Amino acid sequence: MCRLFGMHAGRTPRRATFWLLSAPDSLAEQSHRMPDGTGLGVFGLDGRPVLDKQPLAAYDDPAFATEAKDLASTTFVAHVRYATTGPVGPENTHPFEQDGRLLAHNGVVEDLDRLEDRLRELEAMSLVQGQTDSERVFALITAEARRNGGDVGAAITAALTWIADNLTLYAVNLILTTPTELWAVRYPDTHELHVLELPGRGGLDPLSHATHRISARSEELGGQRSVVVASEPMTDDPGWRLMDSGEVLHVGPDLDVHSSRPLPAHPAHLEAVGDLDRDTAIAQHPGGHEGLAAAQPDHD
Repeated sequence: MCRLFGMHAGRTPRRATFWLLSAPDSLAEQSHRMPDGTGLGVFGLDGRPVLDKQPLAAYDDPAFATEAKDLASTTFVAHVRYATTGPVGPENTHPFEQDGRLLAHNGVVEDLDRLEDRLRELEAMSLVQGQTDSERVFALITAEARRNGGDVGAAITAALTWIADNLTLYAVNLILTTPTELWAVRYPDTHELHVLELPGRGGLDPLSHATHRISARSEELGGQRSVVVASEPMTDDPGWRLMDSGEVLHVGPDLDVHSSRPLPAHPAHLEAVGDLDRDTAIAQHPGGHEGLAAAQPDHD
């Protein structure tokens, strides 16, 4: 299952070092479970997106696996990919950039021919460069933002409501960032997405967050306020909160956090894991092949 990570550090760019597919105690397992690409998206001092992504697993790219990424930014989004839609390649590796915004997605949206028809109707199909459902979902959000004058929150609601009403879907978890704002969506409750609001206290040791799927370390944020969003709790901090199904989380420039639930309570065409083809089902299950087998034992 793809993993998402997002962070908002406030108005002042902070220097953070992220390790993707390279934690010393989990490199082998992480790279073999999520072998299809890793990516990190930030914003430069000029507000322009900066993407560092590779369609490779750590065991195929030793330099990427061992190099620390020291990038200063106010917002961050990272993604580790297990491909379900579209071949492995740079054009299908998250995060994606459109109209100066960055997005990473975890889940499955089907009926892509209908989604593409909608994008053509909105004159937004040119935004799509690859084959993933994720980039097409992003294009629909971007098209809605163009139509409404740039209100990203309203665009997310309009796009995901249309998807929920018209397409077959399994999950649409996403993180979208600009230089000053971050949005996160968990929809429906298929996959987890957690949020942690760090109050910031002087004199703390640098934050170090790690799991067997994704790891991040910040040398500066230990004493600074920040908001972190991740597919799973990355520390044993009791402040981690599981987002609700249908929750849209917005973090503003001053780290004000606002949650709303504007999406339909239930998608009109929700797909069960048993309806997915086996490769997709394995990719979407947190435990991979072994986890899916345990969750769905064979019966004689």
